[in-house]
Amino acid sequence: MSDWIDVGPLEAIKKRGARVIKTPFGCVALFRTGEDAVYALDNACPHKAGPLAEGIVHGKTVTCPLHNWVISLETGQAQGADAGNVATYPARIEAGRILLDGSFLEKRTAA
Repeated sequence: MSDWIDVGPLEAIKKRGARVIKTPFGCVALFRTGEDAVYALDNACPHKAGPLAEGIVHGKTVTCPLHNWVISLETGQAQGADAGNVATYPARIEAGRILLDGSFLEKRTAA
């Protein structure tokens, strides 16, 4: 059974934007698409640990600000010839609030 953690209002993140939040289990990057979908990933690019929350969100991907690696917000997988992936976490929107799956976060290694 999941324990969902309320991490704030959807409008706290601009469309096609991101922010890093602190949870009891470490920091997580939240991304909002232009269609108001929300995704949660670790904030470090698999290439050189670039801060993904500072990247450009386009469609359901984010481009790392350091070396332009493109990461899927759905799977965390780097696209193209690049190899590597970023951990993803279940997120949802309920009544205009962003919720993260706390039981899933608890299993991760704290940042």
